[in-house]
Order: sequence, then C-alpha cells, then structure tokens
Amino acid sequence: MDVADILAHHPDLEGLLRLSLAGLVALLVGFDRETKNKPAGVRTHVLVAIGSALFTLVGIYAFGPGDPASRVAAQIVTGIGFLGAGTIIQVKSGVVGLTTAAGIWAVAAVGMAIGSGLYIMGIGGGVLMFLVLRFLTYGSDSEAGDDGTARDEADGKGA
Repeated sequence: MDVADILAHHPDLEGLLRLSLAGLVALLVGFDRETKNKPAGVRTHVLVAIGSALFTLVGIYAFGPGDPASRVAAQIVTGIGFLGAGTIIQVKSGVVGLTTAAGIWAVAAVGMAIGSGLYIMGIGGGVLMFLVLRFLTYGSDSEAGDDGTARDEADGKGA
C-alpha cells in the first residue's frame, strides 16, 4: 500500500496534508514579509493559508463539490479582502500596506488551491508570489516617505 492508497482511504489524512502544505507554502511568502519588517509576517500568512485551506476543505467535504462549496470559497475571498483592508493605511506621503494586503489575499488563494487538491497550482502560485516579493522591486523597499514610514507600491516606491 503506497501513500496515494493510504490518502485515498483516509480523507482526513489527506486534508491534514493539504493544510500542512498550504501552511508551508505560505511560510515562504511570510518569511519575505517578515524579513522586510512588514506588519503581516510569517504567522499571519501561514494562518491565512491554513484557514483558507480549511474553509475550502470543509466546503468540499461537508457540502460536496458544486454550488455550496463555491459559496464557501466566495466568502473566503470576501473575508480576506476585509482582513487585507485593515493593513492599508493612507499617510501624507502616500499609501502604506497595499503589498501586504495583496500578499494576504494571494496567500488565501494558495490555501484555497491546495485545500481543493490543486497542489501544483497552489505551490507554484506561492513560489511565484515569493519571487515577486523578493526580487521584483520598483524603487527600494527601504525608501521612506517624509514621515519615515516605508511607502508601498501605490505610489511606485517599493513594496
């Protein structure tokens, strides 16, 4: 009996694997934000991904595939949008927190993908997010506005 057979006979174990994998992928993204001293770091990103994966799994296992499960997914997007909005702040030098909010929103999508069993898409999306956050910059992440706060991509001055 191989791993695929064990997971096929124990959906709870596969669900736990999906939750763990979503958390690990989000850890990579959160690590980037943590090293840049952003307000949402490793723990926030990991919790968002695991929570999104869990909601997705509950939607699938409790309601089956189709309309009810898609309604759960739609509510994840709405809820995460609300959470992300809390990280956005307007200061006199521009807007701070848009990249953090976008990262939280995208990590939720990673959790949903992995929670749905779309492993390659979820892992690939998480790796792409990490690469974008780590290497795609316009200006400098350490560039600060007049009030000393780091500016975000809204005004084109870093992430």
